[in-house]
Amino acid sequence: MVDSKPSSLIIALSLGINLGSSIMIVFLNKWIYVHHSFPNMTLTCIHFLMTSLGLWICQRCGIFNPKYLPFRSMVPLSLTFCGFVVFANLSLQNNTVGTYQLAKAMTTPCILVIQTLFYDKTYSTKIKLTLIPITLGVITNSCYDVRFNVKGTMYAVLGVLVTSLYQVWVGSKQKEFQVNSMQLLYYQAPLSACILAVTVPFFEPVFGAGGVFSAWEPNAIYLVLVSGCVAFSVNLSIYWIIGNTSPVTYNMVGHLKFCLTLLGGFLLFGDTLQFNQLVGVSLTLSGIIVYTHFKVKEQEEADKLLKPYLPLSLGSPHGQHFEDGWPKHTELTSANESESRSEMEVMTGVEVEKSSGQQT
Repeated sequence: MVDSKPSSLIIALSLGINLGSSIMIVFLNKWIYVHHSFPNMTLTCIHFLMTSLGLWICQRCGIFNPKYLPFRSMVPLSLTFCGFVVFANLSLQNNTVGTYQLAKAMTTPCILVIQTLFYDKTYSTKIKLTLIPITLGVITNSCYDVRFNVKGTMYAVLGVLVTSLYQVWVGSKQKEFQVNSMQLLYYQAPLSACILAVTVPFFEPVFGAGGVFSAWEPNAIYLVLVSGCVAFSVNLSIYWIIGNTSPVTYNMVGHLKFCLTLLGGFLLFGDTLQFNQLVGVSLTLSGIIVYTHFKVKEQEEADKLLKPYLPLSLGSPHGQHFEDGWPKHTELTSANESESRSEMEVMTGVEVEKSSGQQT
């Protein structure tokens, strides 16, 4: 096996695809909810099915190798997977794009609390301090949002709680079973689709008006299928980017997504932004940037300490072999990948995109 780094053009193209698809999935879903009133859980189930199909194609093409995972361990993970995507979409459906996007930033403070209380994990003081502007920014924006509503806030809070639990469990399971994100999602996506398929009839119409089998306009069907393809492209491009770029590049793209998503909500859906909301956005964004800066520095220091003990086969820049531009994860890399994704992705508004199969 020969190590080969992808060209700058390929990296730039991949970053562009990830940037475009990550933003597009938010606006596509919002458009489907606002203009077609497509049922939320049904849309999520369709996305899971399309993600399952896409992963099967990737596996057949040799992009990754599946690894056996015990069914019993996948059930609770798949349940929280369903919950976090459904609540995230409900938050998007009932809030402005800006409030939805900022609310997701609260996932990291919640993750830190969970890992501190239940997993005995410690964080540096400077990391903890960055959560102050993030939290104040989210609260400030919500208080001055002209479309503030109790229902949307409830969905946003539930989304943050379930997403945080899911992110913690993903990191734990990736370390426990020594798998990467695509190997884990290969089992999660179809199981989650089955769970939602059984659950949907209890919460949403199936055959009547507004049901998935009712007479939808061709345009609505087209948008639903496109959103499913875009959701999968988010997952595929994130997997590739994590293996072929630095954490700095990955997170800077995340910050750009954050800003462009807020701008798009203002331009496409007429979301109003008062001055106090802009202050809130600025506070949250500054906290996110400082947080990721500190996390990257800490990770670089940890890598320097670990490097002398790594085998020569892990000598590539990110601890991976590259073959045809795709990272071939070693077991050590799989464990480290979960750490960076679970803590850093949600900060940039990508997470849920990352291993969700649904990128909202």
